Amino acid sequence: MKDGLESLLKEVRECRHCDKDLPLGPRPVVQISPRAKILIIGQAPGTKVHQTGIPWNDPSGDRLREWMGIEKDIFYDPEKIAIMPMGFCYPGRLDKGGDAPPRPECAPLWHNKLLGTLPNLSITLLVGQYAQKYYLGKKKKKTLTETVKAWEEYQPDYFVTPHPSWRSAMWLKKNPWFDSDVLPILRNRVQKLI
Repeated sequence: MKDGLESLLKEVRECRHCDKDLPLGPRPVVQISPRAKILIIGQAPGTKVHQTGIPWNDPSGDRLREWMGIEKDIFYDPEKIAIMPMGFCYPGRLDKGGDAPPRPECAPLWHNKLLGTLPNLSITLLVGQYAQKYYLGKKKKKTLTETVKAWEEYQPDYFVTPHPSWRSAMWLKKNPWFDSDVLPILRNRVQKLI
């Protein structure tokens, strides 16, 4: 399986499928090991992650690690945590500000192949609306808040969270139950798996 995964990761990292649509060019960012028990599926890399090639290497990553109750050494250990965004490359910016949505071709092209290399997976964090829409389908609620409030419905396979960007600060203030009721359970689950 290891040789197969290495070959697949090489293929992913050499992917140029969306080249013409990527303002900074392709730089697929992914972290996978067959031993990982936790998978994080977020949106797509931002500019800092694109520059460094390190997933969640920005303030959003700091907040996500805080939510999970882990330090960088655990987070970046692919034997423990796999990271596979909805779009592997930086998608650019929207005209009105903020990052563009993940490229729609990426997940259908790569996710199933990579998921097939994760036999020990115990839980998948669906971080933000794009991952939730793709993986929950009709089980997703009308709003992100409703989906996150219904987090127990998606257990034990999925744990749903908002995206931990600076934009979520207002959401967190309006929804203190996430910090008091949901995060302790997430942290406990993560600790048991690592």
